[in-house]
Amino acid sequence: MMARLLYTLAVFALLPWAMLHLLWRARRQARYLQHWNERFGFFGAAPTQPVIWIHAVSVGETRAAQTLVVALRERYPDHRILISHMTPTGRHTSEQLFGDTVDRCYLPYDTPWAVARFLRHYRPRVGVIMETEIWPNLVAACHARSIPLLLVNARMSARSARRYRRFPQLTRGTLRALAAISAIGADDARRLSELGANDVRVFGNLKFDIDPPAALLQLGAAFRARFGGRPVFLCASTRDGEEAVILDAWRSVAPKNSLLVLVPRHPQRFAAVAALAAAAGYTVGRRSDDAALAANVNVWIGDSMGEMYAYYVAADVAFIGGSLLDYGSQNLIEPCAVGTPLLIGPSTYNFPDTARAALACGAALAVGDASELASAAAALLENIARRRAMGVAGTAFAACHRGATGKTLALIEGLMRAG
Repeated sequence: MMARLLYTLAVFALLPWAMLHLLWRARRQARYLQHWNERFGFFGAAPTQPVIWIHAVSVGETRAAQTLVVALRERYPDHRILISHMTPTGRHTSEQLFGDTVDRCYLPYDTPWAVARFLRHYRPRVGVIMETEIWPNLVAACHARSIPLLLVNARMSARSARRYRRFPQLTRGTLRALAAISAIGADDARRLSELGANDVRVFGNLKFDIDPPAALLQLGAAFRARFGGRPVFLCASTRDGEEAVILDAWRSVAPKNSLLVLVPRHPQRFAAVAALAAAAGYTVGRRSDDAALAANVNVWIGDSMGEMYAYYVAADVAFIGGSLLDYGSQNLIEPCAVGTPLLIGPSTYNFPDTARAALACGAALAVGDASELASAAAALLENIARRRAMGVAGTAFAACHRGATGKTLALIEGLMRAG
C-alpha cells in the first residue's frame, strides 16, 4: 500500500510534465491536442450495452489485438468492444481497422480519481491489457471492483525487467492483482514470474494469427507494378538514426537499377527522412505522390500508415527496423507471413524468441551493422534461389506459430463465466 501511495504521488507530480509533453508532441501531430478530457477521466455518453475493454497503447498493440477483437465480437455480439489507447497513432490505427464497430478512447492517466471515473463510466465486464502496460492504480481499482483484468500477449525483455525490479513491492503487488497473464514466449513468462507474477501461461504471439488483408496484398502488387520490375530493398519501420547509416552504406553496394524503400516507424518523421535521403544525394520519390516512379528515383519513402503488408509484398528483401540500433526491433511476423526474406540487426530484445526462431528456420539472416546490412541485401537481390528458399521458410514459420487467439479467447471466456 505504501509503495502504491508513493507511486501515486509521483504520478501527480508528473502531470504538469505530461501536459507539456502533449503540447510538445502536438507540434508534429495535431491529434495530441484532441480528446484531452479523456486523459483525465471525462467521457461522452455512457455505453448502453455491456462492455469488453481492451487496452492497446499504440500501433503495434492495436494491430496485435486485431484477431482478438474479431473473435470477441463474434462470441459476444450483444457486447460493445471498447479499445483504449495512449497515442493518436494507436487511435488512428483502431479507426482504420475497426471503424465504428468498436468504441475507443484514451486511457486516463493512472491517478485513482481518473481511473475510478473511467471504470464507473464504462463498467467493463472484463479488461484486457495488450503486451506490457502495467498501471498499478488501474490494476488495483479493477481488483477492488472485481473486474477481471488480464495481461495478454505479454512481453518482458531483460531490460524492462531490470527497470521493474527497482520497485519490487509495487511490481509484485500489481502483477498478483491481475486475473491472468499470458506471455508471448518462455523467456517473457520466466521474467514475469521472477518479478512476482503467479501462473503465467505461454500462448505465443497473437500477431501470427493475423491474415494479410486482401486489399493490402493487391496494393503490394500495384506497388510492384509501379516499380517496373526493379530490385527492391525495403527498410521497414526504421527508427531515428538508422536511415542515415543505411543510406550511407547502401550507396556503394546498391545493385544497378535497384530501389531502396524507406518506411519510417513514426509518421512525424516522414518528411525529415525524405529530406535526409535527398541531402545524401539520392533522387527521392514518395508514396503520397501517387505518381509514376521516374527512372532516376533510387529512394522511395513509404509515407503512409497501415500499409506495411503492401510494402512487404512489393519488396524482394526486407530489413526490420529498430534492430540496427538499440531499439529492440519491430514486428518481424508480417514479412514472414507474405514470404519476404528478412534481414535482422543485433538489437532484438522486444522479440527475442521470434527473432531466434526466424533465424533458426532460415527465414531471416542476422547482420551486425549497416555495412553488413547493405552487403547482405545487395547479395540477396542478386540471388533469386536464396530469396525463394527464405520466403518459403518464412511462410512455413508464420503458419506453424498460429493459435494464440483461440487460447486467449478461452481464457477470457472462463473469467467472464466465473464472474
